Amino acid sequence: MPHNNDHSHGHNHNHDHSHTIGNYNRAFGIGIALNVIFVIIEVVYGLSANSLALLADAGHNLSDVLSLLLAWGAGFLALKKPTQQHTYGFRRVTIMASAISAVLLLAALGGIVVEAVGKLSHPQPSSGIIIIVVAAIGVVINGITALMFMSGQKHDLNIKGAYLHMATDAAVSLGVVVAGFMIMFTGWLWLDPVISLAIVAIVMIGTWSLLRDSLNLSIDGAPKTIDVTQVKELLTGFKQVKQIHDLHIWALSTTEIALTVHLITAQDKIDNELLKQIEHSLHEKFNINHITIQVEQANSDYNCKLDRSECI
Repeated sequence: MPHNNDHSHGHNHNHDHSHTIGNYNRAFGIGIALNVIFVIIEVVYGLSANSLALLADAGHNLSDVLSLLLAWGAGFLALKKPTQQHTYGFRRVTIMASAISAVLLLAALGGIVVEAVGKLSHPQPSSGIIIIVVAAIGVVINGITALMFMSGQKHDLNIKGAYLHMATDAAVSLGVVVAGFMIMFTGWLWLDPVISLAIVAIVMIGTWSLLRDSLNLSIDGAPKTIDVTQVKELLTGFKQVKQIHDLHIWALSTTEIALTVHLITAQDKIDNELLKQIEHSLHEKFNINHITIQVEQANSDYNCKLDRSECI
């Protein structure tokens, strides 16, 4: 019996990127505008009040503006059609943008730590009332911006990054308000640099998962929402499938997942209905929307070069 080798390509045209960017154009625009205004306010009053806490938060908010710009721009670039040279299009830039955003934030945090440690050794007076007022404005601005990204943060790493940045900023600004009151009533000047270090600690917690996930996707790691063992169990669970090999799962972008696999079946002909069922199951259970399947016959004398131990 001749070997029957065939490829099936499954695409779920749900236009994830188009919907994501289209739905959040306004959120990105408003969030960027508000944070630029707030950065200016924090720098002006941080210098006048001699408050490292405000200046530290201004630097953090500036990095958030850059992150929002990167995420927004990457989302639009990902909508460009594939070319002969870039056959997957430019969707992967969304992953690159997430990684760059996290790195920029870490660099800013390093500068804050250096300044805070220096000021902790030599505390300087600061104006508590100015800190309170400006930080309170930050609570409102960052809180509103975070709410605009809340609904999409479960489905897109870029949106999640924007949400985490804004939500963290709102919480940190609230902490600065509390510290401002404490400085006014206690005169403890060391609270200012301590708050700066607290900002670093809180932001590090929120940023680490973003950096880890974006780097994982950058090196073609399976997204954290995918359990590869469960994918294998699903594929081998179809009675027509005798064996699988050369399974690969990776992210095309922050919203799209791709899969390729070789299936060995005992059937004489390609079963299009089986392929349809597999593609549907992979999409419904794992949200995998770009699927390529190669079918090989179990009774054929064909030996796939990729059916070896080093191939999953």
